[in-house]
Amino acid sequence: MHLDVQDLRNFYYRSALGRAAQASLRGRLAEIWPEAKGQTVVGFGFAAPLLRPYLSDARRVIALMPGPQGVMPWPPDGSNVSVLTEETLWPIETGHVDKLIMLHGLETSERAYDLLEEAWRVLGPGGKALFIVPNRAGLWSRRDRTPFGFGRPYSASQLETQLRKHQFLPERHVGALYQLPSAKRAWMKSGPVFERAGRAMPGIFAGGAFMVEASKLVYPPKGKVSRAKRLRNPVPQGVTAPIAGRI
Repeated sequence: MHLDVQDLRNFYYRSALGRAAQASLRGRLAEIWPEAKGQTVVGFGFAAPLLRPYLSDARRVIALMPGPQGVMPWPPDGSNVSVLTEETLWPIETGHVDKLIMLHGLETSERAYDLLEEAWRVLGPGGKALFIVPNRAGLWSRRDRTPFGFGRPYSASQLETQLRKHQFLPERHVGALYQLPSAKRAWMKSGPVFERAGRAMPGIFAGGAFMVEASKLVYPPKGKVSRAKRLRNPVPQGVTAPIAGRI
């Protein structure tokens, strides 16, 4: 079950622990993808906190937010790029995405199979995706006071196995959220120390979250593979034309 967009916004933008989590994730993302000049960058779930560094250089930035979660205008200081979408039917043409970031999307989805199929569809040849999920062995997945305490946590091997089944090639994974999931002042002050120590450790010693980078495989897998057909919901009569003034 997806979290409510208001709860996610309050955590990442209105709490000290959420801002620290945002800094940890964004710092690791900058190491993996330092720039996206001239590229199309898409976030799904609640990836908005990680998309801001790409607004100035990317050709296009889109923040897809699933219907069960809800949507908020973003960024607040510029032209809106957020879109409310069906979880497994994104309003993006096939093969048009260069970089995809999924945060609070996979672990809370009840249709993970179809979600990964849709992620594979929109990526272009050579496109890369970054899947960020709670670490099942970490402390953050055991605290339901943060968004990482909801949904299904993963181990690195579980996530990589899932991705390979959907024709993604995992290339590297790193950890994030090494500080304790506590808003107490003493732990918050020591947070940067834990984060620096965690980044110096091998990737196998992940913190509260895994970040797995994967590329799209465009050649067919070996053996006989059948893809399940997805049913499209019919459009109600009378709402096929867009209404002026609405997102």
